[in-house]
Amino acid sequence: MKLEIVLMLAVAAIWLALALVYALVPGLDMPGYIRVWGIGALVFLALAAVLYRARRNQT
Repeated sequence: MKLEIVLMLAVAAIWLALALVYALVPGLDMPGYIRVWGIGALVFLALAAVLYRARRNQT
């Protein structure tokens, strides 16, 4: 289960990075997409937290 947590955190980090790119690069002209990618990052971060709690409760 530890690998799943690490993978979820990695995916959340990638989504967060994409949200920042869309927010900070004016040439892309997609300021609305920060919400989409930011919410996606929060979803994967929440999934990682759920997996972490499940792993902690198993022991």
